[in-house]
Amino acid sequence: MPITVSPPDVSPLAQLLPDEPLLLMGAGPVPIPHAVAQANSVVINHLGPTMQAVIEGLKELGGYAFQTRSGKIIGVAGSASAAMEMAVSNLAWPGRSVLALVSGTFSARLGEMATGVGAEVTTVCSPLATPITAAMAQAALAGGRFDVVTIVQGETSCGVLNAELPQIAALVKAHGALLIVDAVCTLTTMPLRMDEWGIDVVVTGGQKGLSSIPGVSLIAFSDAAWQTVVARPRPMPHWCLDAQRAWRFWGDHQYHYTAPVPGILALYQALRLISTETLQRRFERHATCTAALQAGIEAMGLQLFVPPEFRLPSVVAVVAPPGLDSDEVRRQMADRHGVEIAGAFGLPIIRIGQMGEQCRSHHLFHVLSALGESCRRLGLPLDVSGGMAALEAELCAR
Repeated sequence: MPITVSPPDVSPLAQLLPDEPLLLMGAGPVPIPHAVAQANSVVINHLGPTMQAVIEGLKELGGYAFQTRSGKIIGVAGSASAAMEMAVSNLAWPGRSVLALVSGTFSARLGEMATGVGAEVTTVCSPLATPITAAMAQAALAGGRFDVVTIVQGETSCGVLNAELPQIAALVKAHGALLIVDAVCTLTTMPLRMDEWGIDVVVTGGQKGLSSIPGVSLIAFSDAAWQTVVARPRPMPHWCLDAQRAWRFWGDHQYHYTAPVPGILALYQALRLISTETLQRRFERHATCTAALQAGIEAMGLQLFVPPEFRLPSVVAVVAPPGLDSDEVRRQMADRHGVEIAGAFGLPIIRIGQMGEQCRSHHLFHVLSALGESCRRLGLPLDVSGGMAALEAELCAR
């Protein structure tokens, strides 16, 4: 039978990519270490003994990152949103009641997922650029009976930190509900203590604080959450995201589906680098870098979107440069300086990531210079040298 569709005439990949890779300083993905990139180039048998050893080591490393002794740590062949969906769909179903604590786009997504699997969802939203407080959570919990509560530790979309998460977790536990926490942009960039705070499920993605590749994510279940998974009274609507089926591979080393081998190896290497650095030193590095960048941005003449007491350090939200097209600012940064930052989800902001490999002093100087010079070229008279001086002063002071 003759071929009826001709071969397409498309450009070689090398012609599509920039001559110099862009410095990724947006809200993810982030630059990855050479050792992680190297691990991502390897393919091995996903059911062989080497992979079995990798999986066992990865679960130990994941337990350190999540600060949990739970053995129920599972990798997900998908973005962090897939891990969010695994969390929600395994714990929520028709007849279950979910409280979604919403401070932006991604916390709202958790509520949307719960609605999608048929749960009854109550949504409580914080005002723009402010967090969910323990008082808000307490009032919401007093208004009904909930099986599951969802929240983000840090809202990537607008740069807000839910700093009262430990207190909220305690309220949820006293209510008798299970707490799902999205730590996609926060895990290993700031403290999150799953066991100590009483969190039942934590999800994260590889492409942010862990400085691994996109497309492979992690989820950890507490004992109480896993008991609910096992006792689920109806079949899971998602075969690939069925936590019990996934545990055949992650716990029993049996076939579930073909695992994303290079991504798992990359994630193992990324978590091992985190363990070698130690969480404490990593937290200190992130705190130093984000404080320095924020000082430089303000000294240069731009305004930060979120008040200091609510500010998420891992994704810094900057008010869009006044009088300028923020998309054009970002284009100038990419085309002239080789630096890429993020726009936003309908908000008048631009976002600069401070996660993992983004938090290196040379990257800070590069992104601040690119932002300042791009704004100046477009007509906004910023004090770029003053911003650079403030950045350096803050780095030296810590």
